[in-house]
Amino acid sequence: MNLDPVWAFLRIYTWFWPAVAVSIVVSLVLIRPVALRLGTSRALAWAILLSLGFVLSATLTPAPDALAYGAAGTGTCDLSRLGPASMRELLSFTDASLNMVLFIPLGVTIGLIPRSRAKASIVVGGFAFPVLIELIQLVATPLARACQSADVADNVTGLTIGLAVGLAAAGVARFVETVRHGRSQTADVGTRRA
Repeated sequence: MNLDPVWAFLRIYTWFWPAVAVSIVVSLVLIRPVALRLGTSRALAWAILLSLGFVLSATLTPAPDALAYGAAGTGTCDLSRLGPASMRELLSFTDASLNMVLFIPLGVTIGLIPRSRAKASIVVGGFAFPVLIELIQLVATPLARACQSADVADNVTGLTIGLAVGLAAAGVARFVETVRHGRSQTADVGTRRA
């Protein structure tokens, strides 16, 4: 397994780790209000916030050329690929697979949120998030990041996979809880009869 693209990204994008550190601090500050708003545990609220922080750290920190030479983005967007990457690209370490993997944790955490209107809004916002990131990369030229429709497709693929995993895990957890709750009620009824 060739991890060179991952190490290259981490070596080149020097502001990634400081941005992750800021994300951790911000997520710790926002845990309680987010957990209350979503009606979920603090652990899940923290995971959601941390997932968002990682995405922002990886996509909206300045490119190396912006820092070293003052390079700016082109202000254009590459629309050469509008659909999903090939399976071959997604199964090897390429920009496409890394963009996909980046959004899987966010999808999983969104899928684990209890059913509510807030969850529905977050799901919609989650699918709008990749487009928003690319629009920011397009207009924030001092970051020298490249706006690419392919990134949106890869991010949406990762978000969809993560969401499916999160929804499945939440469904299994509800099923187990229902079975457990049914057994405890059956045991209570048996105890009362005796």
